Amino acid sequence: MKAKLAAVCFIAGALLVPVAGYTADTKEPSKMDSAKEVIDDSVITTKIKAEFAKDKAVSALNIKVDTDKGVVKLSGNAKSKDEADKAASIAKSTKGVSSVKNDIQVAK
Repeated sequence: MKAKLAAVCFIAGALLVPVAGYTADTKEPSKMDSAKEVIDDSVITTKIKAEFAKDKAVSALNIKVDTDKGVVKLSGNAKSKDEADKAASIAKSTKGVSSVKNDIQVAK
C-alpha cells in the first residue's frame, strides 16, 4: 500500500515539474515584491539618516534622503562642500545602496 502511494506521489510530482518551471519563468512582479522594495528603501533611508545623526559633521535636519529601488537622492542645504561630500560618502557606504544622486546645495 505504501509503495503504491509513493509511486503515485512520485509520478504526480514528475508531471508537475514542467508546470512549476513554466510558472517560475513567466512570473510577473507581485504586490509582495513591490512591498518588499518599499520596505527595503525605507530601511536604507532610515540607516542613512541614523548615520547622519551620529556624525557631527553632517546635519541630519537639513539634508533630505529619498530612496527609490536602492537609488538614494540627497537634497537640502549643507554648510560646506565637506558636509555635502561627507553626506554622500555615508549614503554610498550604506548596505543596499546602488547609487547616490547628490543634489545638496552648499550655502554661500
